[in-house]
Amino acid sequence: MREIEKHAGRGNTFFRLTAYLMKHYKLELIVVMVCIVISSCASVVATVFLQRLIDECITPGITLGMGAVWSQLVSILTTMAVVYILGVIAAFTYTRIMAIVTQGTLKHMRNDMFSNMQTLPIQYFDTNSHGDIMSTYTNDTDAIRQLIGQSMPMLLQSFLTVLAMFVMMLCYSIWLTLAVCVFLIFMLFMTQKVGGASSRFMMAQQESLAKEEGFVEEMLNGQKVIQVFCHEEESKSDFVKINDQLFSDSEKAFQFGNILMPILNNVENLMYVSLAIIGGLLLHFQVGNLSLAGIGTISVGIIISFLGMARQLSQTIGQASMQVSLIAMGLAGAKRVFQLMDEKSETDQGYVTLVKGKKDEKGKITETDEMTGTWFWKQPDKESGQVIYRELTGDIRLEHVDFGYEPRKLVLRNISLFAKPGQKIAFVGATGAGKTTITNLINRFYDIADGKIYYDGIDISKIRKPDLRKSLGIVLQDVNLFTGTVMDNIRYGKLDATDEECIAAAKLANADDFIRRLPQGYQTVLTGNGSSLSQGQQQLISIARAAVADPPVMILDEATSYIDTRTEALVQDGMDNLMKGRTVFVIAHRLSTIRNSQAIMVLDHGRIIERGSHEELIAQKGTYYQLYIGAFELE
Repeated sequence: MREIEKHAGRGNTFFRLTAYLMKHYKLELIVVMVCIVISSCASVVATVFLQRLIDECITPGITLGMGAVWSQLVSILTTMAVVYILGVIAAFTYTRIMAIVTQGTLKHMRNDMFSNMQTLPIQYFDTNSHGDIMSTYTNDTDAIRQLIGQSMPMLLQSFLTVLAMFVMMLCYSIWLTLAVCVFLIFMLFMTQKVGGASSRFMMAQQESLAKEEGFVEEMLNGQKVIQVFCHEEESKSDFVKINDQLFSDSEKAFQFGNILMPILNNVENLMYVSLAIIGGLLLHFQVGNLSLAGIGTISVGIIISFLGMARQLSQTIGQASMQVSLIAMGLAGAKRVFQLMDEKSETDQGYVTLVKGKKDEKGKITETDEMTGTWFWKQPDKESGQVIYRELTGDIRLEHVDFGYEPRKLVLRNISLFAKPGQKIAFVGATGAGKTTITNLINRFYDIADGKIYYDGIDISKIRKPDLRKSLGIVLQDVNLFTGTVMDNIRYGKLDATDEECIAAAKLANADDFIRRLPQGYQTVLTGNGSSLSQGQQQLISIARAAVADPPVMILDEATSYIDTRTEALVQDGMDNLMKGRTVFVIAHRLSTIRNSQAIMVLDHGRIIERGSHEELIAQKGTYYQLYIGAFELE
């Protein structure tokens, strides 16, 4: 096992996996271990009966006649039958139980991985290939399935069988056991060298397979772009390189794995012949047979039984050696699974929560589960121990904010701005100027390096992230629709919304008309990210999803970029209705959609270079003016 751990590079992965199994299936594994012990003992004890059968029944029966040994023959055969039956029952039992343990463990692992994945920060998904993550759920768990269901039981059974067999050999003949040890040392040496090489390439195969799946997932998502730009040949070339690497790793892994068994089989045959010759010489020259029982005479039954034990011993070692690569691959998969489980969850030190409430005539605030349409920030006062309620209005302010996705590379520099309740604030700038980054910071998808962001006068670092995000509605440029009905996708913004509320939200976004013209209307099932809909229709559903959540603050990140001019006019009316009484942040390349903004921020390389209303910026005849008259365009 130390050799497996060495080549797999998995440290305590094996022991952690064992602890994980014991956590969920302790009783079942105890039963399995008992059954494996019984099965191993049954296979070893059979050789003892073979020696007794020859020395106590067959050899005397030849000289005295079978009648003289008949009763003893029946007794030995009956005992052998009982032992074999017990071994078969034990093997059947632990095999069935291990099938349950294996699939149950994989179920728990997938649940634990997915549960932890839902707590990870956005940064994790921005920096890890989605195909690589998917490979953890598929290829790595399949490798673990082979490890738990096949390799681990066989490894335990092989260990017990070899141990019991070695003790039995010493009880029969130490001379013959020493001869076996010479061949076993050579077999173990070959297993270490060849099996170790196979293990290394098995691990490389897992990594290459994950890389290939990530590449294929990326190509599937970008297939339209590939065809539009006639990039098929380049994509095929890139895939061939990745696939060649996977082929190379797999070929070497199975090449080393497949030559191991023939080598061990040939060594086993040499050992068998050598033991037969040595045993014959010991019998011929009547050499004293040294064993754990003392010094005695060697017999034909001892030699034949010993040959059977030696063959069984070598076959057991050969079968166990074939599991080395599978064990290494399984441990590699287990390490990747545990890494995903151990990924650090998104930190949240906030203590301010969002609650529904109502205010009486005296201004006293009472929490309620009713839909009052009024929300309050609930903040405990550490000094007085009292609870302070502050009405959610949507006042957001950024003060001297610095931020970089990497510590030494700032994306935003000294950003200061404010949005009063009900105001519409627009961000304009070239790609990479930092527009979307600002909205990501308001959502706390990332934490700022310096400065402060206040929400209704509260530092957002003190607000619990789920409560903060509940108060924000967001419509992204890239729409994500989920498998389910149109109604389900709209209700995604508010799970307890009624059908009437969802329909009202769709009408507000001017999506009701096209939805009713779908085959089953609101009950039309969408699949493949809503691929049956046009991009504009997908965006309208996304806007309706945000509308049904009815948040006090809206973030529209290029929300109308995929909508044609005619549809945009319809949507704009709905958006204006949606924005009434709400604080709205708009990122748009179409300047026509932000003319009515109270303030427009022009960003360049992470700095606000201009700010003001549409009329004020036009009068300044600066960057915004140049953009508006078409002197140059956003890139």
